Amino acid sequence: MRRDIAGIVLAGGQSRRMGGGDKSLLPLGGGSVLEQVLSRLGPQIETLALSANGDPERFSRFGLPVLADTVEGFAGPLAGILSGLEWAAAGTPCKAVVTAAGDTPFLPLDLVARLAAAAGEHPGSIAVASSAGRLHPTFALWPTDCRDALRHFLVDEDNRRVSAFIERHGHVEVEFQVLQFAGRPLDPFFNINVPDDLAQAARLLQSMTS
Repeated sequence: MRRDIAGIVLAGGQSRRMGGGDKSLLPLGGGSVLEQVLSRLGPQIETLALSANGDPERFSRFGLPVLADTVEGFAGPLAGILSGLEWAAAGTPCKAVVTAAGDTPFLPLDLVARLAAAAGEHPGSIAVASSAGRLHPTFALWPTDCRDALRHFLVDEDNRRVSAFIERHGHVEVEFQVLQFAGRPLDPFFNINVPDDLAQAARLLQSMTS
């Protein structure tokens, strides 16, 4: 477990393709999607918070800080990343933040360790996960020192693209293997966007525990 890295679960998406609401709170595996995410990310770090706007009480059962965006308007995941960086810098001894999307119930159990190792070899860079040749910008390790540049990028330049900031800041890519489960490939960054994805995730979890 890392004590020098804070974790931020980005749980505040608008979920239009799921009919609105918090898809991270949808039922999955006897709990919720978010519970599956936290069960995999939580053991990797000591300090953890959720990024979400609106009434924080809907997340009260998790017992975690809920961070609202610190910029106006719904600016997407980059705003959540910024609020996480500012929270970590102001209220924790952590010098880096790992982010994870709140709709990815199979995220890697070695996510933090591998991102931290890559960042240690490239000081000052953002370590970002990839799989099957595709970057996953919301799964990254961010140095808290980049928060001022990120605020300028998001507010002054009005650029909301996570990948664009990562490319500008400088990054190192960390490739994670696509898993094989029950004879079929399973990307560890499989995320739930539509009802069929939720049904598929439920089937996978049931197979894993049966």
